[in-house]
Amino acid sequence: MDAPRRPFFLAALVALRPKQWVKNLLLFAALVFSGHLTRIDDLLDAGLAFVVFCLLSSTGYVYNDYRDVEADRIHPKKRLRPLASGEVSKTAAWGIMAVAAAAALALASVLGTPFVVVALAYFFTTLSYSLYFKHHVILDVMVLAACYLWRAVAGAVAIDVRISPWLLVCTSFGALFLGFNKRRGEILLLDGKVGGTRKSLAHYSPAMLQEFQAITTSGTIISYALYTVQSPNPWLGLTLPYVLYAVFRYIYLIDQKGEGAAPDETLLKDRPLLVTAALYMATAAAVVLWGPEATHPA
Repeated sequence: MDAPRRPFFLAALVALRPKQWVKNLLLFAALVFSGHLTRIDDLLDAGLAFVVFCLLSSTGYVYNDYRDVEADRIHPKKRLRPLASGEVSKTAAWGIMAVAAAAALALASVLGTPFVVVALAYFFTTLSYSLYFKHHVILDVMVLAACYLWRAVAGAVAIDVRISPWLLVCTSFGALFLGFNKRRGEILLLDGKVGGTRKSLAHYSPAMLQEFQAITTSGTIISYALYTVQSPNPWLGLTLPYVLYAVFRYIYLIDQKGEGAAPDETLLKDRPLLVTAALYMATAAAVVLWGPEATHPA
């Protein structure tokens, strides 16, 4: 049974996919790990950068739905999206995109030219995904991972700190881990019947994605462990158990619970993951602020 139609304002808000704004929390990584969390100016700049990326990412989501409206209508979950269900017309979608993009660029200019350049790089990367890369196996996930990298870089540029290469490595492997597991979750959700949906899904197989899962899981854990070891703050290693549990829990949810097709929804509705994320952030903030090396690159 289809869901009842929503008022236009609510449907437009849903089309912006606010649940996926959780991905943009990565912009605060540089603020936390550089030890600048108590600097009010940097906190405000990071918050403004977060708003900019929420607007830019939402613009990309609406455009992606605009292009995929026909394919989404035969997907068991995506058919309920505002454009696919007809709650938001294609004309209205262009208006939503224009307002969100204009607001994002106006706010980004407040943070300076370097941040604007990074924000535009992120935006054009998302557009390249929607226009081309989403239909090409492996490259689709790698380009999505690049979007996470731009988020990490933008967070550092917004507060003018040097970002650690290890944080970029961790971000890369973590994003690939989420991306390939998302593809696995989508295939499991569709029960292997991928015809008419995302073109690249037809080139993935559960066995191949399990191999990719193993590689990216190892890379995520090892790179984060090395990041904590290489950090000037030895207490950062206290956060490693949270990362280990979150990775293993996420794999469990995909394999045993059929989750993972929408990583943001999986995170927001799974209580153990939410608790782990909260404990991780609290521990990371504490060890960076009060550890022996309170100020260092992110």
